[in-house]
Order: sequence, then structure tokens, then C-alpha cells
Amino acid sequence: MANHKSAEKRQRQTVQRTEVNRNRVGRIRTFVKKVELALASGNKEEAAAAFAAAQPELHRGIGHGVIHRNTVARKLSRLNARIRAL
Repeated sequence: MANHKSAEKRQRQTVQRTEVNRNRVGRIRTFVKKVELALASGNKEEAAAAFAAAQPELHRGIGHGVIHRNTVARKLSRLNARIRAL
């Protein structure tokens, strides 16, 4: 339990930031899932379009600090390799 005004404020801010960050991560997962579904269907054009839409969303996650840059690089690399393999 917070004992100071500033600690109480930090608690409120943490709750708000956590909600925003969860939404950001969920949005990233949705974009990645769209690429995965397009890859599963075997449609290269659709997968490439979904990948192009997912790429800036993942990079935005880096900027907001919700996902590590190496994780994004790894995910994009693997997705791109799978698209090229189609």
C-alpha cells in the first residue's frame, strides 16, 4: 500500500500504462496472426500484404517499449523467410 501522494500517483499511472501496453501488445499479436493465417492459406500476395501492414506495427512496439528490438527483428526475419519460401 502506498504511503505517499507520489506513490499513490505512480500506482494510478502504472495501472493506466499497463492497460495501454497490453492493448499495444494485443494489436501486435493480431497483425502477426494475420500474416500467419495468410501463410497457412498459401496465398503469397495476401501474406506479403499482411506482412507489410505488420512491419510498422511491430516497429511501433519497439518505440513504445512494449517489445524488445531483437524480438521484433527475429519475428520479422522468420516471417519474411516463410513468405519467400511460398
